[in-house]
Amino acid sequence: MASSRLKSELKINKTKAAGKERKKNPSATMADIVETRLREYLKKKSFRPGDPLPKEMELAEALGVSRNVIREALSRLRMLGMIETKKRRGMVLTTPDILSSFERVLDPLIIDDKNLKDIFELRLVLELGLADLLYMRKTDKDIEELETIVKSENADETEFRLKNEIAFHGKLYEMTGNDTLKRFQNMLLPLFGYVIQLEKQYQPATVSHADLVKILKNGTKDEFKAAMTAHLQPHLQRLN
Repeated sequence: MASSRLKSELKINKTKAAGKERKKNPSATMADIVETRLREYLKKKSFRPGDPLPKEMELAEALGVSRNVIREALSRLRMLGMIETKKRRGMVLTTPDILSSFERVLDPLIIDDKNLKDIFELRLVLELGLADLLYMRKTDKDIEELETIVKSENADETEFRLKNEIAFHGKLYEMTGNDTLKRFQNMLLPLFGYVIQLEKQYQPATVSHADLVKILKNGTKDEFKAAMTAHLQPHLQRLN
């Protein structure tokens, strides 16, 4: 009897908590609220990637909600790559692929100009900050490959400019040795074409790709940072 009363009180308290959360965010559905609480529960219980999770019924009881609602919350986490079902182990917490969803939707055809502009600005900020990793990890072979790319930059047509931009900047991202940065660069490829198409008249930067390579080869990190800022200046001015 006492156990039944305790469960009843727990359910009432959790219902009140859900009501408070709805007041903070009126558009939140019960599934939204339970998804948030499920995340908090997993963190509180110190679950780590690879750990098996409690069964649906146990989670429903722990959070004081129906099994249908907990199932929908789990389905959302599964779509995000946070959990997966393994044979003989049931649900297991996993390390999500944080860029996978971004990769699926990053297409200029389905993103508005405001968001495209924001993403392009993010790319500029990243490239302004590449110097530290580049000087930590560059090799003679990297420099030779950049020099080869620069030698092919002999045309001003949009198609050639686009290929040159992708090849040169893609190589810089690759040189960082950071897999997330490299994937992000690949996601940005459609954005290069979008930006070039927007330019009514191409204004070359005062610092070229060839200049950047020379500094990477013989100059200092600070010189490269200054040169990269100058190289990206036309884009920065256009954004203003």
